[in-house]
Amino acid sequence: MNFRYSKYLPVSIYLSDILLLNLSLLIAVNSHSTDWNYNNASFIVFIISNLSWVPLSYISRSFIVHRPLVLSDNLNRFFVTLTYHLIVLFASLFFMELEASRYVILLYLLIFFTSIILHRSMLFFSLDYLRKKGFNHRSILILGDQKIAERLKNNFVAHPEYGYDQNGYLSTDELTKCSDQQITELIHKNSTSEIYVCYKEIDSCLMERVINICEKNSVKINVVSDLLLNSAYAKLINYGTLPILNLSRFNSEDFKLKVLKRGFDLSFSAGVMISGIPLFAVIMVVTKLTSKGPIFYKQTRVGKNGKPFYIYKFRSMRTDAEHSGPQLAKKDDPRVTSWGRVMRKTRLDELPQFYNVLKGDMSIVGPRPERQHFIEKIIEKAPRYSKLLSIKPGITSIGQVKYGYAENIDEMVRRMRFDLVYLNNQKLKVDLSVILQTVKVMVQAKGK
Repeated sequence: MNFRYSKYLPVSIYLSDILLLNLSLLIAVNSHSTDWNYNNASFIVFIISNLSWVPLSYISRSFIVHRPLVLSDNLNRFFVTLTYHLIVLFASLFFMELEASRYVILLYLLIFFTSIILHRSMLFFSLDYLRKKGFNHRSILILGDQKIAERLKNNFVAHPEYGYDQNGYLSTDELTKCSDQQITELIHKNSTSEIYVCYKEIDSCLMERVINICEKNSVKINVVSDLLLNSAYAKLINYGTLPILNLSRFNSEDFKLKVLKRGFDLSFSAGVMISGIPLFAVIMVVTKLTSKGPIFYKQTRVGKNGKPFYIYKFRSMRTDAEHSGPQLAKKDDPRVTSWGRVMRKTRLDELPQFYNVLKGDMSIVGPRPERQHFIEKIIEKAPRYSKLLSIKPGITSIGQVKYGYAENIDEMVRRMRFDLVYLNNQKLKVDLSVILQTVKVMVQAKGK
């Protein structure tokens, strides 16, 4: 069943983004001043924001929803757009020498960022639901090798959220015998939107023929090989007229991922640091009143590419906790203060590390940073651990959520396996999932 109005979806997303941008600005400015509409700087911020966002969003195509539905891909395009939007906004304010409130700008970014994630999540959930119910489907014609075609068909049947219905199949022999007119009639008869060509060996003449037919009938063409991948890293690169499939993507952060992840880290951390000021104040007072010693605790940890840095925490142990050398915390550790146990269970002791994120030493999500003393012992048992040093460590991680704090080297090795999974799956969707699971651990006080 085809949903006729899906062609209007990109336009509606594009307009919705502009609406959310202006609503975010409106809320941010109103929260700072009741007479925002009389403030010249605020008015100019509105103008600059719209003038920069409208063309940048159109160029980046952040409003386009591709099949299959991959939320992280769409949000990645949004973050690229947002990054350039911020550059234009801050550059304009700087050169125009406007004194715009930092509070307003940060609050605007936090609201806009959050509202877009919610908007896209609801949109993708709705599309997923509609396609599973049979709406917004595209009719497809499959050509070529029977085994590959069967595998493709089974994949689409198993994933109705992709929104594809097979309404025809021609084997390689049948395709060779059919005339262009017969293939065209089959396309029109089934209202075909896309054609999938399955091959083991490509017949260049046959492929050229199919391409010409598709171009004349405005039908999208896809090529499917018999290649099965254990890794999700595959990218098609065009060198002139020569398409090349890249199957060995480098696992470390590429430039795009760095920009997107850093942008997310900065905006999220700034939001937490600003909105969390009352909570920070309470924790500082309670920490000071419940035990002797400084409020904050800093320790040297190893970061990306083996670079050492100071990690900051709210102090949860006695000041003489490591008088006999480096030790890992254990269950019911007598070195932990009574208030420290509460903080460690709720992970509140980790909150100062958002400052580490702002400094650039850490990311919000990434493998937990360790001390050199323990890294050397881990590598003796599991040399693969060194791979984790290729990315920034994080405040939270898959290993931290699934396994928690490690009490010995063997447990650190077991936790490492979860972090190695993240190393090959650095996506916004994964980061958001880890953050949500971390919040759940904090609320349920399941930390240790």
